[in-house]
Amino acid sequence: MPVSSAIDGTPMWRRTTRRRALVGWVAWLLLVALVVAAWEEMTRDTIWAFVWDAPRQAVDIGARMVPPRWSYLGELLRPLWDTLAIATLGTLLALPIAVPVAVLAARNTTPSVALVRPVALLIIVASRSINSLIWALLLVTILGPGVLAGIVAIALRSVGFMGKLIYEAIEEIDPAPVEAMQATGASALQVMDYGIVPQVMPAFAGITVFRWDINIRESAVVGLVGAGGIGLSLEASLNTLAWSQVSLILLVVLGTVLVSEWVSAKVRHAII
Repeated sequence: MPVSSAIDGTPMWRRTTRRRALVGWVAWLLLVALVVAAWEEMTRDTIWAFVWDAPRQAVDIGARMVPPRWSYLGELLRPLWDTLAIATLGTLLALPIAVPVAVLAARNTTPSVALVRPVALLIIVASRSINSLIWALLLVTILGPGVLAGIVAIALRSVGFMGKLIYEAIEEIDPAPVEAMQATGASALQVMDYGIVPQVMPAFAGITVFRWDINIRESAVVGLVGAGGIGLSLEASLNTLAWSQVSLILLVVLGTVLVSEWVSAKVRHAII
């Protein structure tokens, strides 16, 4: 039975109506039917012999990954540098695109809510709806394999993420300083420079560092499709079944992500 409160805050029980109970049962039946249908679709082509054998295979591969091949570490320095370069340059390349798009998408800064804002929102949604790995696949086909494809893929993915958070930060600013400057006859550029940018700058810096942290993780993956970075080394090791090298690469990626997370947290704490 649902619970409601009296005027003095005392909880009161009220009987569930027959219609409400029927709707609840129908919703539960639909949920169960959806779960059953999803399970049937998921397991339709499953070879259960492989599934039952998976624990033994996992133990076997895990045993081959220990100990890591530490002598291979020197060969990972350049791919690791490429990974950091992809993440950093991809973030920097996205900034001059994301900021104007965010300004055009925010209701309080767009020149046209009916025409310009929908186009800016479409760019943000299109960027966010396509994973960086898919961008990398497309760009490797167009630009060829290498770091450049990875940088552009990370940038295209970052535009939507950063643009969305920045335009939301712009819409949440205090309108009083902006209105005061407009009342004194300040130009649109002056209002932007002195009324909007100072309020958005802390959020902008935090968003940029946060996205850079995410891009380090994604740049380690785009190499699997030929877009440069440590992912290329991981793919080569997987293809040759060099499991001791795979374990070392995973440890290097984990260490890099932990360091980037620490740096990102320190920078955002200092800014915000």
